[in-house]
Amino acid sequence: MDGLYLLKFGGNAIRGRDDMMRLSKEVAELIAGGCRVILVHGGGPEISEEMERRGMTPRKVAGVRVTDAESLEVAEIVLRRINSEVVECLRDCGVTAVGYPGYFCTVCAKKPPVKVDGEEVDLGLVGEVSGTDPSSIMDLLESGITPVVYPIGKDAEGRMLNVNADTMAAGISAGVGCDEMITITDVPGILLDVNDPSSKVDELSLARVDELIADGTISGGMIPKVEACRKALEAGAGAVRMVNGKDQRNIVSDIIRGVHHGTLITR
Repeated sequence: MDGLYLLKFGGNAIRGRDDMMRLSKEVAELIAGGCRVILVHGGGPEISEEMERRGMTPRKVAGVRVTDAESLEVAEIVLRRINSEVVECLRDCGVTAVGYPGYFCTVCAKKPPVKVDGEEVDLGLVGEVSGTDPSSIMDLLESGITPVVYPIGKDAEGRMLNVNADTMAAGISAGVGCDEMITITDVPGILLDVNDPSSKVDELSLARVDELIADGTISGGMIPKVEACRKALEAGAGAVRMVNGKDQRNIVSDIIRGVHHGTLITR
């Protein structure tokens, strides 16, 4: 067992100490077997809950959170808390881990407006990765330390930006040239019918992904996920896999042993 793997997860798939400990045990197993692992996490549900607790109204467009200065502050507070919890769970499983924001290893740019029903919508303080400096991550990995990254970025002028976790993971995956990026979601993989888990596609190409987006099979919040997969693949990742974080099996370590889970996306 050898290689570099990036694991991306969010609150819809991995939430609470039990879930985090289950994932942390798998990460520990991978590292013990000789793998190097990078983790990138989001926290969408937790951010929305905190916003609502403060009397704010969360809003998403094309699966991306519209972000003003106040909601950016909430996002950073929540993501830092989650990051600390993930690092603590990893350490409890014997993994030497350190957490930090995405702007330590990436440069971001403000995401341009998106078109909705023919009209442009400004997403506010939302960023996308425009460049990656993998040196800090590679230095940590070479020292036996597992990086845990949360998706707050900065642009070239130092302005803080909220970055979709899938987008952040894809940028880092591309920068470090990982063998495989594994996206841990709350669904079995890509489904041809969202109401039928048995319609999961085991493997598909980017060309097939385009067809499924065009006919509406892939829509909403799934689009940023598959676009992140595309970016990682086009930048050199060997493969990208989407798996179900609620599956109680060893969804990550099984894959590296050759046991199939989820949907594998290839070029």
